[in-house]
Amino acid sequence: MRVQQTTFSANLGFLWSNLPLPAAIHAAKAAGFAAVECHFPYAFDPAEVHAALTETDLPMLGLNTAPGDLAAGDFGLAALPGRVAEARSAIDQALDYAAATGTGNVHVMAGDATGSEAEACFTANLRYACAAAAQHGITILIEPLNSYDAPNYFLKTTDQAIALMDQVGAENLKLMFDCYHVQLMEGDICNRLTRLLPRIGHIQFAAVPGRGQPDLGELRYPHIFRHLAALGHTAPLGAEYRPQGSTEASLGWMTPYLPAVTG
Repeated sequence: MRVQQTTFSANLGFLWSNLPLPAAIHAAKAAGFAAVECHFPYAFDPAEVHAALTETDLPMLGLNTAPGDLAAGDFGLAALPGRVAEARSAIDQALDYAAATGTGNVHVMAGDATGSEAEACFTANLRYACAAAAQHGITILIEPLNSYDAPNYFLKTTDQAIALMDQVGAENLKLMFDCYHVQLMEGDICNRLTRLLPRIGHIQFAAVPGRGQPDLGELRYPHIFRHLAALGHTAPLGAEYRPQGSTEASLGWMTPYLPAVTG
């Protein structure tokens, strides 16, 4: 008996990261993914990325704002007081790239910060981002990150994210629910998905705690995928994991979800 028709998006920040982005899009199509997403695509001409998306008939679901100077310790800019001009330039860059490639979501990275001043900065930059994104029909996403991988990141929990979304009050601001991060910080994945689904713009997954392919670790993803299907969620789920070995060798978990071959 085959599993229900759940579909997946390949996060090309981790999968086929050894390939140029247009080639990685073609590899994702060949592997059976229904969509793609990425982290920081800015080294690649958006026209070439758009052409690869058109050739494969895959949508690009999302991309991130540029993180700032990684060598200097930046991991996002939007919650950093005193760097508003840089944050908004990164937002503009991401929205321009998304519009040029037909990408539906932009994840605005908060960065390492804490306190009320950082919160005020983040909410102001999110209002800016949502207003600009609305002109292109783009959704803005925010994503809580776990404190093991990103100990100083401003946004840590789904409750914090929802409170910020309520402050901003924009219809095109949604939660990026990464099961990997949420499990490490909060747990109770299925109940949280049930409660938060109307506020969620995209769902990602990886094994916990190692962030490898989803058939490893402590979470039973077939159960979570069935739960989402029962809730009526039909959008592709984002495979944002670090393959143990080659990407191709890591894809066995996906086999039950691929269409049956006949003939």
